[in-house]
Amino acid sequence: MVQQKLSIGQEIQVDLLSWGRLGEAMACHEGQDVFVLGGIPGESVVAEVVRIRRKYVAARVVKVLSPSPDRVDPPCRYYGECTGCQWQHLEYQAQLKNKRHKVVDALQRVGGLNGTRVLDTLPSPSQYGYRNHARFTVGRAGDLGFVNRETRRFVRIERCMLMHDGINRILVDLQDGCGETTQLAVRAGRDTGDFLVQPLLKDPSVVIPTGQKHYLESVDDRQFRVASPSFFQVNIDQTSQLIVVVRGAVNLSGTEVLLDAYTGVGTFAVLLAPFVKRVYAIEESSAAVEDAKENAAGLENVEFLLGKTEDILVDLPLPPDVVILDPPRAGCQPSALDQLLSLRSPRLVYVSCDPETLARDLKVLCEKHYQVDQIQPLDMFPQTHHVECVAVLNLKPTPGPLVLASGSPRRRELLTELGLDFVVQPSNAPEEPLDGETAEDMVRRLSRDKALTVAVGLTDGFVIGADSTVVLEGRSIGKPDDEDDARRMLRELRGTEHQVITGLTVVNVSTGQRLTDHMTAEIVMRNFTDEEMEASIASGTPMDKAGAYAVQDTVFRPATLQGGCYTNVVGLPLCRMLEMLQELGYEPQADLFTPVGSQCLGFCPFRDHSEVAG
Repeated sequence: MVQQKLSIGQEIQVDLLSWGRLGEAMACHEGQDVFVLGGIPGESVVAEVVRIRRKYVAARVVKVLSPSPDRVDPPCRYYGECTGCQWQHLEYQAQLKNKRHKVVDALQRVGGLNGTRVLDTLPSPSQYGYRNHARFTVGRAGDLGFVNRETRRFVRIERCMLMHDGINRILVDLQDGCGETTQLAVRAGRDTGDFLVQPLLKDPSVVIPTGQKHYLESVDDRQFRVASPSFFQVNIDQTSQLIVVVRGAVNLSGTEVLLDAYTGVGTFAVLLAPFVKRVYAIEESSAAVEDAKENAAGLENVEFLLGKTEDILVDLPLPPDVVILDPPRAGCQPSALDQLLSLRSPRLVYVSCDPETLARDLKVLCEKHYQVDQIQPLDMFPQTHHVECVAVLNLKPTPGPLVLASGSPRRRELLTELGLDFVVQPSNAPEEPLDGETAEDMVRRLSRDKALTVAVGLTDGFVIGADSTVVLEGRSIGKPDDEDDARRMLRELRGTEHQVITGLTVVNVSTGQRLTDHMTAEIVMRNFTDEEMEASIASGTPMDKAGAYAVQDTVFRPATLQGGCYTNVVGLPLCRMLEMLQELGYEPQADLFTPVGSQCLGFCPFRDHSEVAG
C-alpha cells in the first residue's frame, strides 16, 4: 500500500491506542505515528494535523466519534491552543490512575524493575489554582501568554486556571506592558502575599515593582526566602503532603544523621531538622545556599555544604543514616550514584519529577546494594501528564554466612580468588557410587548429600556442595586409593579424550530451597612419559583428585581443556555457582571477580537440567 503524505490542516480519523510520552494519545495512521492532543486511549476521533516531524505527526482532536467514559469538558477557554495543560479533558481520578501507570511503565521499560510496589497516586488538595510560579512568553505587542508546543503559535492569556490568584493579579497588572523583554517569570507566595517579577522592567507605565531578587514563600507555617533562579516546588499544599510522605518513609527517631542532597533553598533540611540529630545539606548554587542559611535560622543542627553533590559525598563530616535525593529533572550524575553506593546509607529517599530518569537511577542503585521498598506517586501537577514520585530504598539484607561443604584446597582457593567471604565446613557424607548410577546422577546426588548434611546443622546462610568425577568412555573414575591405583588411572587416561563432570548444589538454609546442577568439560590428556608420571605420584599431587591429576598442575601439565568451564575441571564451576546463589537470594556485599572469559574460555555450557527443590 502506498503511504499518502499528510499535510498540515488535514483531518484524519484515527483510533487512539495508548498514551504518548508528553501526555498526548497515540495512534497509527498508514504506518505513521500520530500524537493527538486532547485524546484518550480507546477513543475514535477526528484529528487535525498541526505539525509534521521526521518521525511522527502531531495532531489535535477536532471531533470525538466514540468518547471515553473518562472524558470531561475542559473548563479553560485556552485548552488546546495553549499546550501547558494536557489532561484537562480527563476526569481527575483517571488522571491519578494514569500517572501511576506512567510510573510503573517507566520502571519496567527503563529500569527493568518489574514487580516494584507502586502505591496509588496521592491527589492534590487543589486541582486548579495551585501554581506559584509562571513563565510567560512576551508577544510582539508586549502582551503575556504561552507558546503552543507544536505549532509555536503565541497564545495571549488573560487568566491561567493553574495559577493561584496572586499570579493572575500580577498578570493583569503587567498585560500589554512588557515589550522590553521576551520572557517574564512571576513567582508569588499565596499565603505571604510577597512576589517577584523578573527581569526588571523600566517602562514607567508598569504599575507594580519588578526585578526583585527574592520573594517569601510559606510551607507548613514556615517561611522560605527564595531567590529568583532557585528551585522551589510549585504546589505548596502538595508540598506539605510531600514532606509528610518523606518523613513517614524514613521513620525518623530523632537520632539520625540526615543528608539532604540537592537541597535548593533547604526545604527538606529545614522542615525535617526538628526530627533528626544532624542535617547536612548539599547545594551547588551559592545563591540558593545563602537563601537556605536564612531559611534555617534558629536551627543549630543544620549545616549547608556548597558544591556538587558528587564532590561533597566523597568527604562528608559524618556518615548519614538517611539520604534524601531531590535532583533536577535530569536525575543524578553517575558519579553521584557511585558515591552513594560507596556510602551505603541504610535508608535512601529519592524524590523525582521524571519517572524515566528515576527508573534509570534506581536501576543503578538496585543492581548493587539497594532494593526499592515502595514508590509513592504524588500529583504535584494536576491537569498535566507530569507526576512527582517518592521512592523509598533500603540496603539489601546482608547475606547469611556462606559455607563451603568441602575440605578441597582447590575449591577454597577458587572462592577466595572470587572475593567471597566464606567458611569451610567439610561434609562427612559417604561418597560411594550406587549400582547402575550414571556419572551425572552420581555427582548431583553426592553434591546434594554434602550440602544437606552441613545445612541441617545451620539456622541461616547458604551452603555449597560439590563433587567431581572423571569419565572415560562412560565409566566414572574417582580418587585413587593409593599410589598403585593412581598409577593405574594415569596409564588408563594417558593420550585419551575424556570428560570431567562436577555436580553442584546450593542450599538457602533460611528458606529450605535448593538448586542442583552439573557441568561437563571436555579434556585431552597428553602422552606423558612414565618418568613424568612417577614424578607426579611422588609429589603426592594425584592422591586427592579424581582421575589422579590436576589440570592446573603447572609442573606435570597433564591435560588441556577442549571445551567447557575451566573452574569446573578444578572442582567448582564458579559462573554457574554464582547464578545459583543469586537465584536463591544471595547478594554479596562486594564486587566480584567474573570468571567468564578469563577462566571459562568465554563460554560455559549451562545446560537446561537444573533441579529445584524446597
